[in-house]
Amino acid sequence: MPASPIRKLVPYADAAKKKGKKVYHLNIGQPDIKTHSIMLNAIRNFSLEVLAYSHSAGMESYRKKLTKYYKKYGIELDYSQILVTTGGSEAILFATLSCLDAGDEIIIPEPFYANYNGFSIAGGVKVVPVTASIDNGFALPPIASFEALITPRTKAIMICNPSNPTGYLYSQAELEQLRKIVLKHDLFLFADEVYREFAYDEAEHFSVLNLKGLEDHAIVVDSVSKRFSACGARIGALVTRNEAVMATALKFAQARLSPPTFGQIASEAALDIPSHYFNRIVEEYRSRREVLIEGLQAIEGVVCSKPKGAFYVMAQLPIDDSERFCQWMLESFEYKGATTMMAPGSGFYATPGLGKKEVRIAYVLNKEELKQAVICLAEGLKAYAKVMA
Repeated sequence: MPASPIRKLVPYADAAKKKGKKVYHLNIGQPDIKTHSIMLNAIRNFSLEVLAYSHSAGMESYRKKLTKYYKKYGIELDYSQILVTTGGSEAILFATLSCLDAGDEIIIPEPFYANYNGFSIAGGVKVVPVTASIDNGFALPPIASFEALITPRTKAIMICNPSNPTGYLYSQAELEQLRKIVLKHDLFLFADEVYREFAYDEAEHFSVLNLKGLEDHAIVVDSVSKRFSACGARIGALVTRNEAVMATALKFAQARLSPPTFGQIASEAALDIPSHYFNRIVEEYRSRREVLIEGLQAIEGVVCSKPKGAFYVMAQLPIDDSERFCQWMLESFEYKGATTMMAPGSGFYATPGLGKKEVRIAYVLNKEELKQAVICLAEGLKAYAKVMA
């Protein structure tokens, strides 16, 4: 199993804090937005005398309520087509193990969320990367690039929309291109849509579940973690209209017994949060994005594009090795008693050697802290250049 590029430097951050340094955490998608009181009160008001297992597929009341949530996006589902998971991560694992055997291949545009690689390795599945470019904001690579990689062992294509780590939002036209190749070669299309609500500049998210003819092909990974700023609830979902896939995934769900009860209680309550809540949250992230991008583009040698969704940006820095640089920032650098923590870019690629000059930055801190974190990064780059000279 590969180490998480997001968490592998945590021991160095812990050591820095023990030395009295302030660490600006831009390495992980942990929002500082307060979890809504509706969720927290649902847990506080829990009145049952036994904290029992739920159904392995999740509480029926929660799944039925989720169908109403998806209907708002034009997605018609039966509650039996939703399986509640322990976070979106477990949904990725269940989808991978349900649809691919050891030795099978899955094509994924890189850079991609590192857990896609980790769970594929756990299942003996080979990740076949198709590389997106920072030069066009990590748009979907040409469909011919996908076609060239398809072999008899290819079983699926995986995307994240909007993307973690790039923030790219795939258009409906791009998804239609994927639809054609999926149908042509009889593949599964996995779509991680956990950042569905976070689309900016009047752009709109389009779900693969809205694509015609993919009833047996589309599998969506979802989660409450970022949507409701409730990462610790550990509640996600696997959504598909493919009955065979759902029946297989349920076997894995039964093996782990059930998803967390408290998390489901909170998540079901979260569906009562008024829709205008997201208007405020999306605007907050959009303004944070402006602060971050403006700060990064003002640093000499930094290359980045403005993300259309989620709350991440992949930035190319004037450095030799992002893992070495990120570790050095924690171990050996401070500016006014602080340092900035980022995720090394190489961990988001499957192709050896790529991402060595890139970092993933999560704009999950308030705007003032983001400004200070970027200043700290700029000063760190100056100091690092002198050290490496």
